[in-house]
Amino acid sequence: MNPEQYVQDKAAASGSSFYYAFLFLPRERRAAITAFYAFCREVDDVVDEVHDKGVAAAKLQWWHGEVAQAFDGKPTHPAMQALLPHAGPCRILPDPLHSIIEGCEMDLKYDGYEDFEGLANYCHHVAGVVGEVSARIFGQRDEATTQYAHKLGLALQLTNIIRDVGEDARRGRVYLPQADLRRFGVTPEDIAQRKYGAAFTALMRFQAERAHACYDEALALLPAIDRRSQKPGLMMASIYRTLLREIETSDFQVLHQRIALTPLRKLWLAWKVQALGKM
Repeated sequence: MNPEQYVQDKAAASGSSFYYAFLFLPRERRAAITAFYAFCREVDDVVDEVHDKGVAAAKLQWWHGEVAQAFDGKPTHPAMQALLPHAGPCRILPDPLHSIIEGCEMDLKYDGYEDFEGLANYCHHVAGVVGEVSARIFGQRDEATTQYAHKLGLALQLTNIIRDVGEDARRGRVYLPQADLRRFGVTPEDIAQRKYGAAFTALMRFQAERAHACYDEALALLPAIDRRSQKPGLMMASIYRTLLREIETSDFQVLHQRIALTPLRKLWLAWKVQALGKM
């Protein structure tokens, strides 16, 4: 299997909403974002699939070495072999890739965050930087688009946290800020034990409002000159914000299940942005 087929299979197998945004890109940009997405999945999977933290830390350290080696012209992993040819044309630098790995390393060090500032720093590494690199791959022309990409990455990650709060708690992680839990009278044990109630609903409504504010801020930051090139990101905003509204409609029934949109609905939302410019 060649590197291009490897990253294509990695992206398709993930079932991620990102896959639907890639479909409408020109071939070269689609190849670049697919390779980048495969890299992100590889390092993220280390944390999710390797249960020994020492082994996971060693694997992530190996990835730091692989990134450095790849930009010296000697990639060994198929994800980096597929990504490297696009580094020059898409202005992909090694530092953001190292930052993404550092975000995964934070998952090995911390089970949660005291306040939103700490959570936002984590989101910067695992989502904001991903948005920054993606914006360049999509064809960014205005440097101000980087601010949009970081804010959108934060919005998407906050949506992920809301969707996965029950699943994450069962893995021993509660990403919702501890200060917010105390404010609304909810404990990590309540979440792990799937205790619904007025306090939990109020907590989650507060988190959803914060995420919606980030979506609004991101869209306001996108320069007009880049609105066309950044359609894949706008597709992601449409898909994830629709998911967030579905979670709100369910009254935040996320402790015992993972709420998701159907593939057909994701494709429809992506197509509307591509063809009609509507979110």
